Amino acid sequence: MHSLSPNADTALPEPAPQAGTPAFSPLYQQIKGLILQRLQAGDWKPAEAIPSEIELAARFRVSQGTVRKAIDELAAENLVVRRQGKGTFVATHSERQVRYRFLKLVPDRSSDGSPEPVQADRRVLDCKRIRSSAEIARTLGLKAGEPVLQARRILSFSGVPTIFEELWLPGQPFKGLTAARMEEHRGPTYALFELEFGVRMVRASEKLRAVAASPEQADLLQVPQGSPLLSVERLAFTYNDTPMELRRGLYRTEGYHYRNDLS
Repeated sequence: MHSLSPNADTALPEPAPQAGTPAFSPLYQQIKGLILQRLQAGDWKPAEAIPSEIELAARFRVSQGTVRKAIDELAAENLVVRRQGKGTFVATHSERQVRYRFLKLVPDRSSDGSPEPVQADRRVLDCKRIRSSAEIARTLGLKAGEPVLQARRILSFSGVPTIFEELWLPGQPFKGLTAARMEEHRGPTYALFELEFGVRMVRASEKLRAVAASPEQADLLQVPQGSPLLSVERLAFTYNDTPMELRRGLYRTEGYHYRNDLS
């Protein structure tokens, strides 16, 4: 079986050598990169099947084992989902196994530590288009003053306001997003972004700290001023490590805890 040719139009460009690092990448990593390029380009939509391992091996002129190793990594990163006897599909935030991937607030009463809480009721306070501050622009990889969408909302569980969130999104990719649309959507917000705006969040980084509720925050979450809250700041990325959302959430933790499984 032939490997990728340096002149093949499917080949990845060779990275420039750097001191202390290899001047090449394993073949399966190159195949993974090519598949990621197709996902980023939208060749295969969320929930659609990608070509079989045999088809991809023939297309890229590598062994089926090389393709399988590349897909194994993509599956481990929740970018694709294998279905026994059916094939491999582009992962979607509408899928049960990944829809709560970024939600770590778990009821204390949950016996198995399931990450799926009771259904949240959403109240969107506002969603408006503003000029980005220097901080928000820098975080989202924009120029200061470029338009962003800012949304604020309250998530309630069992009738109790539990999370107050502020979201900032690049203005262009999310043109047309409104408070009404966010409130009407019943599934995960990331599924809305994926289905209606073609933006799939593939990973996120978070910062956690304990804070005291300000008067406004205490009023929104119906707790005494100064009550302890868990502050969670998340930066979510789409393909190619492009930042697409800054989210700052304040969590009440009576009856809930923040669960993160490390491996």
